[in-house]
Amino acid sequence: MKTDLSRILTVSGKHGLYLYISQARNGAIVECIADKKRTLFDLNSRITSLGDISIYTTETEMKLQAVFEALKAVLGDAEAPGKNSSPEELKALFLKAIPNYDADRFYVSHMKKVVEWYNELRQSASLDFMTDEEREAEYKKAQEEANKAE
Repeated sequence: MKTDLSRILTVSGKHGLYLYISQARNGAIVECIADKKRTLFDLNSRITSLGDISIYTTETEMKLQAVFEALKAVLGDAEAPGKNSSPEELKALFLKAIPNYDADRFYVSHMKKVVEWYNELRQSASLDFMTDEEREAEYKKAQEEANKAE
């Protein structure tokens, strides 16, 4: 099954990635992708979709999905270096995968987050991502089913 990064969330102050399940009256119902436990994050939680995250390059910004795909092309089936890897090792990996990343604005701390997310997706979800067209088709299908139910 393909991963839809627009439904994969990161929450400030919480470890791990979460799959958006549903809207609740007072927040969002999510499921931890690692252990499949569901929880509710309230409206005050700082929630960000991985689909909305980009990294800086020397020319423009690069969506996280493209970053993950570039990392996968370099790493193959191997796991990315861990977040406890040396800064030199992380910089070398990103230079191979994204040679034009902006070293002045894309810091080692950002690289650690990206490899942490990459490894978590690799272990608990899929590194095969939905395209915009597939996402749109899925949305239209859900709308049609909702209209039939009325």
